[in-house]
Amino acid sequence: MKAATLLLALTLVLAGCATSRYQHANDFTPVALADIHKLPEPEPKTEPRSSMGNPRSYQVFGKEYQVMDSADNYKERGIASWYGMKFHGHRTSNGEIYDVYQFTAAHKTLPLPSYVRVTRVDNGQSIIVRVNDRGPFHEGRIIDLSYAAAVKLGINKMGTAQVEVEIVKPPHAHSVRWVQVSALSDAAAARRLQESLQRSLAPMTWPVNISTQDGGTGLHKVRIGPVPEGEDLNAVIERLNQLNIRQPLLLAAHQLN
Repeated sequence: MKAATLLLALTLVLAGCATSRYQHANDFTPVALADIHKLPEPEPKTEPRSSMGNPRSYQVFGKEYQVMDSADNYKERGIASWYGMKFHGHRTSNGEIYDVYQFTAAHKTLPLPSYVRVTRVDNGQSIIVRVNDRGPFHEGRIIDLSYAAAVKLGINKMGTAQVEVEIVKPPHAHSVRWVQVSALSDAAAARRLQESLQRSLAPMTWPVNISTQDGGTGLHKVRIGPVPEGEDLNAVIERLNQLNIRQPLLLAAHQLN
């Protein structure tokens, strides 16, 4: 019914054992939402390139795929399919959690995350989706839509449809990380560390923030970022080493909490 969409990290190592990752051996249709057509489509924006899910190339079922360096001017026609509850609640290729009721999609080679417009060829109906996963690994299919996107395009019962996929907003060329320096129970100590780090990092201008959970009663996590990976991130880590802060925790966007 639907093309199998596998998480990139899994397919690189365990492509032959995909069902072991999920609580359901087979995909199935989610519970319908009465107001699904009222759900807002994502607003396209240029995001940092995901730290996960964007290798230069990867293999699935013996076939190699090359991830695009740039998605500028991308447009393609082909078959769209959709994927459902087997994957709901599990991580997508860029580390986010797949939600069948969000307007997302899987694509084999677009850089993650990209925003694309998917238009049905037969009636011109279109939708904006955010591509955050890899797939569909099924011959002839170019994009796998979330259940919500399939419903809004009217292809959830058909299973597949001929579509045109066009880039709206590709990601930045670089990915970013947050550098977590400490997690403190004392809010005042966290603020002092935040202020000290901001002074010590000058003339670098990366923000030093405090993230606190549980209404302010949990740990106060002192983080630097977002910092582009590469020379900028290396410079931050080197400066922290000079301050005798060794092996800070490097976080991607999906790991922030």
